[in-house]
Amino acid sequence: MAQNEQNAQDEQPLFGIEKIYVKDLSVEVPNAPEIFLEREAPQIEVQLNTAGRRVGEQIYDVVLTVTVTAKLGEKTVYLVEVGHGGIFRIQNIPQEQIEPLVAVACPNILFPYARETVSDAIVRAGFPPLVLQPVNFEGMYMQRLQEQQQAAAAEPTVQ
Repeated sequence: MAQNEQNAQDEQPLFGIEKIYVKDLSVEVPNAPEIFLEREAPQIEVQLNTAGRRVGEQIYDVVLTVTVTAKLGEKTVYLVEVGHGGIFRIQNIPQEQIEPLVAVACPNILFPYARETVSDAIVRAGFPPLVLQPVNFEGMYMQRLQEQQQAAAAEPTVQ
């Protein structure tokens, strides 16, 4: 009986966090110290990128990269880039469900860590904190799928 319970436990779907880490962190203030004399609020641009790959048996590494650029006209006030990674165990989950987990669930877990790292780096660079707004990773994933389908449909078929 104990063997049957163990087998049933071994086949249960599992999605777990093994490790969360900072893979890359870069802070640039190219126009310091003069830029600190400016009183105007800079224009902020935020770019997000996610990448995931299998690194072992049922182990996936996902990296969420957040790039924040602040500019006054053509002058860069600061540039902060954070690559926040996570190692996730994905076990006994159907293959067609793994990509959405890696593209949506993992970045959702990593985003609060990346947001905190970005804000902390900006403050340590001498600027007021920046709080990144929530991100709809599911919407980003669905848009990427739709773009891939449109690109595939636009390709001429070879006969």
